[in-house]
Amino acid sequence: MKYNDLELAFEFHNDGDPYDHVTYISRSTGRTYIRSEMGGDDELPEDVEENDDYVEIPHKYDLDLGKELVWEFVNRQIPGLKNKVQGIFSRRGAYGRYKAFLAHLDLLDAWHRFEDERTREALLKWCKDEGIPIEE
Repeated sequence: MKYNDLELAFEFHNDGDPYDHVTYISRSTGRTYIRSEMGGDDELPEDVEENDDYVEIPHKYDLDLGKELVWEFVNRQIPGLKNKVQGIFSRRGAYGRYKAFLAHLDLLDAWHRFEDERTREALLKWCKDEGIPIEE
């Protein structure tokens, strides 16, 4: 499986609310299969949930790519503003306000690079742990 294909499947899997989409990967072929609450499903193999060849792509929260990632970035880049960021995350819609805050500080590009790097590391580790070969 190519990393770009894995990344696209991961992004789709994580689009919307958790569990809106379920995405499986075949360890042997690298092919992805999608089941979505919004329709447009792939035809899933009958044994997708029982056969060890298929593995469900994890949600970003399962890979600590949610708030844990935010706090790691804040602690590295703007530790003096941790209380401000905590306030941002005390209400709904926090990620939009967080990104606007970072843009105001001219750190939005740095956040995106950091998030992409950590996502890549987490996905590659997950693939290694699951026995899914990745082509770079």
